[in-house]
Amino acid sequence: MTVRIYRGRDCALHDMGYDHPESPERLYAINDQLIASGLEMSCEHADAKPATQQQLYLAHAPEYVDNLFAKAPTQDLIWFDEETGMMNKTLSAMCYAAGAACEAVDWTMKGQDRQAFCMVRPPGHHAEKNKAMGFCFINNTALAAKYALKHHDIDRVAIVDFDVHHGNGTEHIIKDDKRILLCSSFEHPLYPFSDPQHTSSNTVAVPLPPGANGEQYRKAVSGWFTALDNFAPQLIIISAGFDAHAEDPMAHLRLTEDDYKWLSYQIRKLADKHCCGRIVSSLEGGYCLSALGRSVVAHLKGLSGDGIETGGA
Repeated sequence: MTVRIYRGRDCALHDMGYDHPESPERLYAINDQLIASGLEMSCEHADAKPATQQQLYLAHAPEYVDNLFAKAPTQDLIWFDEETGMMNKTLSAMCYAAGAACEAVDWTMKGQDRQAFCMVRPPGHHAEKNKAMGFCFINNTALAAKYALKHHDIDRVAIVDFDVHHGNGTEHIIKDDKRILLCSSFEHPLYPFSDPQHTSSNTVAVPLPPGANGEQYRKAVSGWFTALDNFAPQLIIISAGFDAHAEDPMAHLRLTEDDYKWLSYQIRKLADKHCCGRIVSSLEGGYCLSALGRSVVAHLKGLSGDGIETGGA
């Protein structure tokens, strides 16, 4: 097992207020569970460097990126929408989060049987090419995909997004790019209230009704595996949101840690078959702190190849 956890120095300093669900405590909760599970000792660890503005241009319009840098406050909060606020540490945090994704790609592509988890925030999959929304400013996984295609000798990258909310930003950025396949599951209807009937040609969308449990989820996403098999990705990138957990207050799906472990193991098997086990995963949602920490542990165990088959599709 060679799972490496990437952290960004300032990712715990981005703070949108004591009552905001996307809080620094999310990272602390994951740390606690990594220690309790023993994974803190068995995983590798790396501190990321911040992404540059030029790197961010790979996924976002230059004028949007430049505006983020220009607007970054020295005090107080400025709001891009009613739930997405920037304070004096936010710019640094988002650059470290994006930098972690790019560094994880570099490390993963330099060897075989390498899996990386970017334990970073703010999350990214709602950020569109020229728009911050849904707690997100920079789309870390879309950036990682574009970065991998530009800097490494590959031409097929898959993104798997299992956050409970639709990754509208990722789909917007990679729309109709045949080098990238996006497999996305999400509760519908739910924020950002996307229309699952109008997806881009390179997206396999799996909308799920409120209340869907793990058995229903496993059957619903089984089509992903055929699509991924046919696509034969040379790198798999994961938008790892854990807010579909039954204990999470932000949505209404009923997944458990076993479901996250199962799904992560299915992804690992496909990575072993097509891309020498190379996977880069980046944290997205997950707002029940205890469930988040436990689910990340399950995710990392599944990615490492510790995936006892527990039924399902």
